[in-house]
Amino acid sequence: MMSISQPEPARAAMTVGGRRLSYLDFGGPGRSLLALHGHFNEGRTFTNLARALAPDWRVVALDQRGHGFSDRGSDFSRAGYVNDAAALIAHLGLSDVVVLGHSLGGVNAYQLAARHPDLVSALIIEDIGTEIDDDLSFCLTWPHRAPTRTALVEQLGDSVRYLTDAIREYPDGWGLAFRPQDMVTSVGQVNGNHWDDWLATDCPALLIHGTRSDTLTAEHAKAMAARRPNTEFAELATGHTVHETDPAGFAATVGAFLATL
Repeated sequence: MMSISQPEPARAAMTVGGRRLSYLDFGGPGRSLLALHGHFNEGRTFTNLARALAPDWRVVALDQRGHGFSDRGSDFSRAGYVNDAAALIAHLGLSDVVVLGHSLGGVNAYQLAARHPDLVSALIIEDIGTEIDDDLSFCLTWPHRAPTRTALVEQLGDSVRYLTDAIREYPDGWGLAFRPQDMVTSVGQVNGNHWDDWLATDCPALLIHGTRSDTLTAEHAKAMAARRPNTEFAELATGHTVHETDPAGFAATVGAFLATL
């Protein structure tokens, strides 16, 4: 049987408050799904998912402020991230949007639903909780520039497996697509108790937990699903980055949930 090749996503950008926000639009005739990545990552991390869901779902994956090909922005506040997502939905004229978020993006997703319930028809939250106390200060030891890609990879050590998409060539050498200090600042704004935002809506939701996650415990994840109406719970045998570790299982889990909407 001949396979049908998937088209490459279109990269586009919009301006919000004088800042450039870049995003990938995988296109197609299906319903819209906005995908929000986690710290250190960018929109193209959802490429496998977008292709698995096509053509029934049109995935739009934002490079959130300070990540990927988007500008840094003046702050990394909760309101800043949420407003960016809302602005992209308005920019594209989307409606009846399902919002999927991993880690940082998961908090942004359920806070977007809490603040703009008219924009979000359903939520998919990947491995993030409502009581967050994370520390990304380890990334401050990562090099700013290296003379070659190989040298950068060597200096990043074991961390490089999380950063492949973020490696860039610049005029003065090789580096990352984000500033580590920005990530520390950003996670400081994420930390806190967000139960009120999680419980503010009752649209259909799917919470996906990686059973080997060092970010979300099974106990907390199950409490989140139990306390919020219309919330399904799924577990996959992965760590924190479920969609990257088990792309087929993640896509199947997400696809099964979307089929119920």
